[in-house]
Amino acid sequence: MIGLVDGNNFFVSCERVFDPTLEGKPVAVLSNNDGCCISRSNEFKALGISMGTPYFQIRNMPGLILRSSNYELYGDLSRRVISTLNTLVPNVEQYSIDEAFIHPGLPEDADFYSFGCEVRKRVLKWVGIPCGVGFAQTKTLAKIANHIGKKRPSGVFVMPAEPREVLEKTPVSEIWGIGRRLAPQLERLGIRNAWQLSQKDPAVMQKKFSVNLGRTVMELRGTPCFEEEDPEEASKSITCSRSFGYPVVEFRELEESVAVYTAKAAEKLRKEKLCAAGANVYFQMYPEYEPNPRPAGTTAITVTFPVPTDDTSRMLSAIFPKLTAIFIDGRRYKKAGVIFFGLESATSVQPDLFSPIPKKERSELFKTVDMVNKKFGRGTVFTLSEGIEKKWQMKREMLSGHYTTDWDGLLTVK
Repeated sequence: MIGLVDGNNFFVSCERVFDPTLEGKPVAVLSNNDGCCISRSNEFKALGISMGTPYFQIRNMPGLILRSSNYELYGDLSRRVISTLNTLVPNVEQYSIDEAFIHPGLPEDADFYSFGCEVRKRVLKWVGIPCGVGFAQTKTLAKIANHIGKKRPSGVFVMPAEPREVLEKTPVSEIWGIGRRLAPQLERLGIRNAWQLSQKDPAVMQKKFSVNLGRTVMELRGTPCFEEEDPEEASKSITCSRSFGYPVVEFRELEESVAVYTAKAAEKLRKEKLCAAGANVYFQMYPEYEPNPRPAGTTAITVTFPVPTDDTSRMLSAIFPKLTAIFIDGRRYKKAGVIFFGLESATSVQPDLFSPIPKKERSELFKTVDMVNKKFGRGTVFTLSEGIEKKWQMKREMLSGHYTTDWDGLLTVK
């Protein structure tokens, strides 16, 4: 049996861990730049305000409590949830910031309902995050079981051996991997629920639509097809990107943003003991309406490093001279991003005969920087090219404290 543990209204739940006054009140967390609702409490949902509602439509509604996205806090509590799950099961496969598949390794006749209750109880007690738990024979069925469990008082549901009744009540649009574009196509073929899809020929579905849909049909029948991801497998790419807090027009601010995102992505590289062969750097532009209309767009460039590296300074030295080539004067920029590619183990980098030999002490220097920032808070030590004020950073005017990731954010007990 495979389990899926999913945090209830995860971002809102994270906010409530350190601010109990939010319990029982309509709370929502906003997206980048305080744009729209991306996480809602049950009380907020009861008001009929849908996911994705823009902030400007609800900012003057009385009684609502809104928070900016505190990704530092959410990421740290997510790691704590995963650590807690690791104390209960031998194998945890994190799927997203608020979801994880668990492989309990229990016999098939074990009491999975009681075990699920224990999982939920420990996560709530140790981390403070309420969650739903679902068990089934496959990941796709576990997703459905979790969805049902979250609506029950116990928060737990175990898929029965004969799941027809459950699958007949599950709309095809709610099946894991069935997107908004695919669901209407299936419905036009008379496939309106999970049971009807499970009765189709997997080979036909694969040929007509995709390999993943064919696998989904098999998973609905109880045959595992989505393999467990290997946590030790190295990442194939590492990326960091953010939207700006306002339309950026100055090249200097774009350059600063690239330096910040390069530094963050390089930190991830070093954490995984990898080096990158190069980076794709891109800028996203707003549309222009006057005096000369221009569509929104993206400019990008690929930079190859002389040798694969995890050294932030060497990366910036290679990237910065190329940025002017993708900067268009007079355009307003909304976002920038850096994507590292060609990742390989830092211990097996093979430079060519004519490449400069990287200095080991530079790599060790940035590992020390990572240690300092981990101990004293992100941004304690940084390259000057990242800028000091960083006014371009995304707007978060209703941001809660960094209670677990910054010494200055620690709560004071009176």
